[in-house]
Parts: sequence; C-alpha cells; structure tokens
Amino acid sequence: MKKLMICVVAFMAVLNASEAKNYISTQKGIIVTLNPKSKAAAKSVRLEVVNDNIVHVSAVPGNQFPTEKSLIIRDEAVIKPATFQIAENGNLITLSTRTLKAQVNSLTGEVKFFDKNGKVILQENKGGGKSFKSIEVEGTKGYSVRQVFESPADEAFYGLGQHQADEINYKGKNEILYQYNTKVSIPFVVSNKNYGILWDNYSVTKFGDVRDYAQLNQFKLYDQEGKEGALTATYLVNSDPSKIFVKRREATIDYENLETVKNFPAKFPFNNAKIVWEGQIEPSETGLFRFITYYAGYTRVWINNQLMMDKWRTAWNPNSAKFNLRLEKGKRYPVKLEWQPDGGVSYISLKALSPVSDTEQQKLSLASEMADQIDYYFIKGNNADEVIGGMRRLTGKAQVMPKWAMGFWQSFERYKTQDELVNTVAEFRKRHIPLDNIVQDWSYWSVDQWGSHDFDPARFTDPKKMLDDIHAMNAKVMISVWPKFYCNTEHYKEFDAKGWMYRRAVQDSVRDWIGEGYIGSFYDAYAPGARKLFWNQMNEHLFSKGIDAWWMDASEPDILSNASMEYRKQLMNPTALGPSTKYFNTYALMNAKAIYEGQRSVSPNQRVFLLTRSGFAGSQGYAAATWSGDIGTCWEDMKAQISAGINFALSGNPYWTMDIGGFSVQKRFEKAQEGSEDMNEWRELNTRWFQFGTFAPLFRVHGQTPRREMFNMSSESNPAYQSMLYYDKLRYKLMPYIYSLAGKVYFNDYTIMRGLAMDFGNDTKALNIGDQFMFGPSLLVNPVYQYKARERQLYLPANTGWYDLYSGKYQAGGQSIIANAPFERMPIYVKAGSIVPFGPEIEYTSQKPADVITLYVYAGANGSFELYEDQGENYDYEKGKYALIPFSYNDKSRTLEIGQRKGEFDGMLKQRTFNVVFVAPDIATGIDAQENITKTVTYSGEKIEVKL
Repeated sequence: MKKLMICVVAFMAVLNASEAKNYISTQKGIIVTLNPKSKAAAKSVRLEVVNDNIVHVSAVPGNQFPTEKSLIIRDEAVIKPATFQIAENGNLITLSTRTLKAQVNSLTGEVKFFDKNGKVILQENKGGGKSFKSIEVEGTKGYSVRQVFESPADEAFYGLGQHQADEINYKGKNEILYQYNTKVSIPFVVSNKNYGILWDNYSVTKFGDVRDYAQLNQFKLYDQEGKEGALTATYLVNSDPSKIFVKRREATIDYENLETVKNFPAKFPFNNAKIVWEGQIEPSETGLFRFITYYAGYTRVWINNQLMMDKWRTAWNPNSAKFNLRLEKGKRYPVKLEWQPDGGVSYISLKALSPVSDTEQQKLSLASEMADQIDYYFIKGNNADEVIGGMRRLTGKAQVMPKWAMGFWQSFERYKTQDELVNTVAEFRKRHIPLDNIVQDWSYWSVDQWGSHDFDPARFTDPKKMLDDIHAMNAKVMISVWPKFYCNTEHYKEFDAKGWMYRRAVQDSVRDWIGEGYIGSFYDAYAPGARKLFWNQMNEHLFSKGIDAWWMDASEPDILSNASMEYRKQLMNPTALGPSTKYFNTYALMNAKAIYEGQRSVSPNQRVFLLTRSGFAGSQGYAAATWSGDIGTCWEDMKAQISAGINFALSGNPYWTMDIGGFSVQKRFEKAQEGSEDMNEWRELNTRWFQFGTFAPLFRVHGQTPRREMFNMSSESNPAYQSMLYYDKLRYKLMPYIYSLAGKVYFNDYTIMRGLAMDFGNDTKALNIGDQFMFGPSLLVNPVYQYKARERQLYLPANTGWYDLYSGKYQAGGQSIIANAPFERMPIYVKAGSIVPFGPEIEYTSQKPADVITLYVYAGANGSFELYEDQGENYDYEKGKYALIPFSYNDKSRTLEIGQRKGEFDGMLKQRTFNVVFVAPDIATGIDAQENITKTVTYSGEKIEVKL
C-alpha cells in the first residue's frame, strides 16, 4: 500500500508538472523560463509586443531581466498597451498579433517568427543560437553576447551603417561595428525578406564571424630565400631599390595604431619611402580565407601573383580593404605587399580569417562585447520602407529638414577670415550659381582656445556683421563645433568642475596636432547636465549671434586619432552611465541629443539641423544628418561612397552626404599644374563626384586644398565648370521633387537614397548592385567613377521600362546596357509611370515659390506623386500646417489627374500654373529639350483632368 501511495504521488507530480505553464504573461507579452534540463545558454526569454509588426526579444542566462532604460528606444514607441494572444502547445509558446506570430521553444530558448499564415519569416539558430560569456569592466559586470539566426540561401542583408569596404549585400560577409572617422556603425540589419533586426547594444559589435582577424603567422611563412618563419621586409629610402635602410624578417605585418607603429625600425625616414614585404604563405587547411588590409598611403597587395588591392588613403586616416581567396592546404603561395607611406609615420597591416563552413558563414550573426542581456527588436514589414518605418517608430522619426538644407552647400577646409567667408558667398551670387549654405570649418577660434566657441578677433573682427552680411545675401551659415576643449579654456573648467570631462587625455598629456600641440579632452555627453551645459555654451557664443546650423565634427569621439581600441576606451572612460566599453558606439547620439533638445528649448519653432561625423540608431530623431568623414581624393573612395550611402540610408537615417571631391588630397593633385595630366584628372574626379553628389540626399562640397568652389577649380569655359553649374541648377529645378521627398520622409517614413533592393526586391540581379541607386521613386542614378570613362555599364531593373533623362529615349527593363557618359553628363534614367515635378530656375530655395511647375509624365505604367509644400523653416508642419497636391497618371487612358489640394499653410500659393510634358516610347522628350510642353493648366486647388 505504501509503495502504491508513492507511485500515485509521483504520478500526480508528473501530471501537475505537465499542466504547469512554461511562461508567465505580462502586460506586454510573455516571459518563458526554460526547462531546468535545458542545456541552452539562456535560462529566460522574454517577448514583448510593441505593435502588430514589432516584437522585442530579450534573453538572460538567469532569472532576472535588467531594468536599465534603453538609450535608443523612445518612450512614446512603447507607451501603448499591446494587443496579443498567447497559445501553448507542449514546449512551444506562441505570441500572436494581427500580422505576425513569435514562438519560443521552452526547451531550447529558440525563437521563431511567422507571418499570419504561419510561414516562417525568421528563426534563431537551431538550439537557440544564444551565447553569454561573463565580463567585468571597471567593476561593472555584464556579458559578451551573441545571437545567431538561420538564413536561407537567397537572403540578402543591408544596413549596418556606413562602411568603406565597398560592400552592398552583407550576406556571408563580416563587419566590425565601431565608430571611427569615415566609419559609422549602426546595429540595424534589413533583409530582402522584408524584416529587420534592431540590435539594442552600444558596445563594439561583430556582424558575421566573431573571431578577430589573425596575424599572417597563422600560415607557414617563407622569406625571399625560402627560409621558413617570416616574410622578407625591405625598407627603402626615397623608394630607391639601391638605398636599403634595413632588410629584415617579419612574421607579422601589424602597424595599425599608435602603439604598434613603434615596432617600425627606429629612425626610419618615412617621407618618400617604400616598404616591401614578400615571400610565400602556406595554409594549414583548405578553404576560403578572408583577408583585411588596414592601410594608409599607396598600398598594393598580390597573392599568388594576383593583384588583390591597389588603393590610397592619406597617412593620418587609414581605411580597411577586404578581399577573399581560396587556398589549398600545404600549397605555397607567393605574397607581396608594396607600401608607400605618403607622409610621416603611417599605418599598415595585413591579417586574415581562416575558413569557416559556408553554412555558418551565411547565417545572420550579431555579437557584442558587453551587455546586460541579449536584446533585439524584430520588425516586420511588407517592404523595406515599412521595416525602416518600424525602426524609426522605435528610435525616433526623421524630421522634414529645412528647405535650405536640401539645396547646395559650399564648404572648404577652411575659410580663415571673415572676409573670405563673406566674399565666397558674394562670388556665388555674382556668378548666379545656386547656393543655400556656406560652412565655416574649424579653427575660427584663437589658436590656443579650442572649445571657447569664440571667433578669433584678429581674423573675424565682427562675427555678428559677418552673419548679417551672409543672411542679407539669402544664405545660411553652418559652423563646426567639436565636443573638444583645451584645458585652459573657461568652458573646459566649467565642465571639469562638475566632473563632466574625460580626464585621461589630460592626465597623459596627450597633445593634438595644432601648432606646438595643445592638451585638452572631450566632455561626457552621457551626463544630462553636461549636455545642457554644452548647448548653453553654444547658445551664448554662437546661436545667439545668428548661426543657422551645426557641424558636429569628431563625434566618434575622436579624442586621439589612430589610438588603439583599448586606449580609445580609456580616453572616454568612465562615462556617466558606466564603462566606455559598454557605451562605446553611442557618443554621437548623445551629442546630437544635446543640440536638438537645447535648440528646441530656446527656439522651438526653428528647425534644427546638425551634421555629424558619427551616428547611431536614433540619430535621425535628433535632426542629425551624417557625412562620410575624411575620405580620400581618389576614384576608389568615390565609388565606395555609393554603397556606403545606400547602406547608411537602409540603416534608418535618410539624410546622408559626403565630401564631394574627397577631403584628403593626394599630393600629386595638390601640386598639379595647369595643363598637366594630374590637373585634368583632378577636375574630372571633382566633376564626376559633383554629378553623383547632386543626387545624394544632401548636396555638399568640402575638402582640403586645392580650393573647392567651382569657379576656383576652372574657368567658366571649362567643361568641368559647365557640368558642375548644370547639375547645381538641375538640383534646384528638381526642388519640388526633392522637398516632397523630405516631406515623405516625415509623414511616410520614406527613404530618399534607395538601394535597388528596396524597389526591385523581386529582381535577383538588383540585390547585389552597389553602384546604382534610386533617388526617390523615379530617378535611377548611375555615377561614373573611372577616370576618362565616357560610358558605363549599368543595369535597368526588370518589370518596368526606363527613359534616358536627357533625351527621353525609352529602354526596356531587365537588361544590362552600355550607357553613354560624356564628361559633362552622368547617366540617369527615369522609371516608366513616373511623374516628376520641375520648378523654375532659382539661386536659393526661398527665392520664390515653385511656380510655374513643369510635370514630366512618363508613360508605360500607371503612376502617382504627391507634391509636398510647407513654410520651409519652422515646425508648423508638426501642427498640420502643410499642403499636398496629388498627381496620378492612368496609362491606359493617358490621363493625368491633378487632385484636390489637401491642407494649407501661411504663405501658400493658392493659384498656380502647371506645364505638362508627356514622354512615351514614341515621344522621346528630354529635360533639356525646347518647346516640349504638351499642356498648360491653371490650378486653384480643385481636381483637374488632363488628357495627354
């Protein structure tokens, strides 16, 4: 009987256990506690519903979830109670909204996402794909975390911010996310499967392979004589093969920061030098090796007698280049790296990752150095715009940028006096070259007063008058402001008294590169009080004088260029929130928050505009645009900006720009003489880059000497001048189209610079094209990035037709073509079904209202466009004060409908004229044609039909 009772109790215990829930429900979702027998790294998994299309996933290796508030998720994004249902089937617990399902396996912690019909959209790696490794930094405990997802073979990945390796589709690739001059890291991935992953982590993060690139001594190395153990390194003076400074064996090529360059031979004269490493490498396994070269100067790498890279970067601002090569175990391969430093001590390294299985490499993997938990948001959409819209819903909407910001900006490093700045604007106006913004770069302060925000009175005698003079010429002024302060300034002392300065650089007497070198540091943007003080100083010294916009340079933060990663963390440690290791990537976000909230607090109806060299998820919510940093004046850097800009836009921030022409100048261009080949190439490079930049979201010229104004680059009769003037004017004629896209950014979460995968995701050929993009819904932009190229191959996406913008000639889609590209023009094609509004010629955006507007209507498909207008500089649009005029075209009836106007705003044109130009396969009309108007109509806000 006793045995029977024991059996009954045991049976009841098992029964009760089987009936017990594997989860608890919360107001926002569920928390699943994994089965005690589970071997999964995670012990608790939490799902929270943000809305029907967004689910927040977090996991911990214990039972407690952290309560620390996210830096990137806006309060308003998660304030509404979520609507969802819960179902349990054995070990599977499913959370359902109206459009998707998220399922957790309580045995493994694996999460899957399904559409409403039960089709899998995304699933974590079989077994959960989670890992946690304990870490402690400066007394703060946390974890190094990783999450792996399965990925089908036909998937493509975009986003991750802005990187310089000229990659568009990150499927199967590796990228390290950290902030650096020319590198902007945003942990947001968009899939062509119409979902996105927002990885809520602020530390250094790896996409793809979690291993560090290893030194060359992972191979068997052989020098020039065949002796094992190293390569031969030959250090040549003045690049002269007969003048060998030293010849030695080196088992690694690792000179990529201020610490490792100390291993160069003592007293080696780097100016005009050349260093050659050569020998053989022998792998210990067969497979695809992934190489990375960190380079500055002129760098060429050959492996197995194949030229793998040939690039240039300025000595003080290195870049990374990647290439892959399949090698066989036990086979020797010749290797050669030829390097000309192009200046003083410079930076070079060559490393590699050994093969991993293709199955693992093709998965989606995100791993971060420090976290409290695995933390990500799954965002579903019907297209890329909806996915990006979900990201902005979480991290902040992008505003309608002030209209002037969509015009042309002239910048140069640097205008050194008040007269130089004012006279530059005056010259633009004298020559009738369209311009809206002039930029005052750094060092307008006295040489030893960085951070004072005061103009040097010897060079800028009356800043208020300077600004008034420029405003009188209907131009705006943007000014460079760094979060950097010399320790002798009053502003430094104000921060330091509150404990809001990073002090390591001062303690270590780190001197910058100005004059004799001065000591200073950066303020701690993670402290709320410091952010307020930063703005108050800017307001007192700059905004109150009439400065219109902000250029937030070195916002990585770049406290010491080319420091090792470890020392960079020490230089910004600790932050007000904790160790810099944990918050390394978000400084620019906090800095942008300071300016946005500060300016809106004192001038709530003047649109904020700031340009920042670094950024993060959420920067767009603080009116922050980003530019691609101090890129080089070379064709390969120009080409890399195309994919860099596309992926940055796909990372959620729609406002991006670059230094047209490149910032850092090759010496051969600095010294180029009139009539020389170098001068011809310099002009052509700038012309081609200007053509491309016309169709970037923001249109901005900047760089070091030579001067970058088109009238200082060549004479008026030169084709370079003529081409730049043409495209500048074209940008302004397109302002009704462009500003409508800016409105669409805010109201529809639109993206202006569009990778082809966004609009042609079903065309597999479009998924890997990184040198073409859509500018808005209609214009296919095809930059020319090779010297002396007068044609270029490009792809016309399928399932639509295309028209040459200049001639109106029609081409069918789904084919590659060789397009004409004369010096003066870049190939641009217009999608069939487009309605593109052109305004009158203007020299600045506020010169006059857009009337008459010419509507180019391209036959071949139904189409629509919505013209957006508002006051241009205030925030009245947030209060509903704006106007929309809808256009729709019916291809079957060849009818254009101009719909009823919606809304109004102060100063709105109530009556206007529209010229209509009809373009069809049998009516080839280009934008430069004369007398091409099909119909003219007067519009007073009521619906009109126009038969074409």
